[in-house]
Amino acid sequence: MEQIIDARKSFNGIQVTYATDEEIGNAGTELFSYENLIDMRINALDLLDNPLFYSFDPIGPRIVKTVN
Repeated sequence: MEQIIDARKSFNGIQVTYATDEEIGNAGTELFSYENLIDMRINALDLLDNPLFYSFDPIGPRIVKTVN
């Protein structure tokens, strides 16, 4: 699991940026459609407001909420 460090609204969904290792300087991005977020039971507004509460699983790829 990789820590999500930023989330931005896109025309087609939410673009997340995640740390690929311990250093924030190394990051990757992934675009999730709103339909994908609904399937994962992820609230898009909460993801935009609190990206550090979420992690990215590159194997899925999927997003997991790590803080309640």
